[in-house]
Amino acid sequence: MEQRLVIFDCDGVLVDSETLSAEVLRTMTASELALTSAEALRLLRGRKVALWVEELGERLGRPLGEEFITAFRRRTLEAFTDGLLPVPGVRELLAGLSLPYCCASSAPREKITHALSVTGLLPYFEGRIFSAYEVGSWKPEPDLFLHAAHRLGTPPQDCAVVEDSLVGVQAAVAARMTVFGYAPPGSGTAAELAGAGAHVFTSMARLPALLGHRLAPTPPAPAV
Repeated sequence: MEQRLVIFDCDGVLVDSETLSAEVLRTMTASELALTSAEALRLLRGRKVALWVEELGERLGRPLGEEFITAFRRRTLEAFTDGLLPVPGVRELLAGLSLPYCCASSAPREKITHALSVTGLLPYFEGRIFSAYEVGSWKPEPDLFLHAAHRLGTPPQDCAVVEDSLVGVQAAVAARMTVFGYAPPGSGTAAELAGAGAHVFTSMARLPALLGHRLAPTPPAPAV
């Protein structure tokens, strides 16, 4: 069934940010906790910062306050500025996708905007960015996706969500939307996403066919 609106998550779907964020987290906790890259990714992938920071504090045996969150966000933004890249194939996908689409992320709007800006993707999403901080509800609750669909005048059943996290898939399922789970090779997330109700795919080149829609002829990329 062809969808009328595609809702993209940001981190891990549009921009290859989660590995950078995980390395920042590992660095910040290295003196007290030897997190592996996989553990750090599982801790933060798709989740509200305050929630995983609370869990991390429990593991460390001491609360981590706003100072930790502020420092994490600052260092993450620095890492994004220095080395953030689009997810492979995303630019080509967006340049040719004629279906309406938007971005809905659990991150603060300034982080979303920064990530899309430094990767050159922001012109594709101007005026169609939705943040959980503006809704006051986070995945796995469905409210963010329902808000995006409502703002763009599309019934939930006509929406497709593209996610890479368990909580994101759960939110899309709760919103009664079709959900496609991006699980690139080596991520180890395919079974988890499929078990939660996602149609799993491993390459952005496969997404148009999964959406039941072909790419339109590729127009010139927007000016950055």
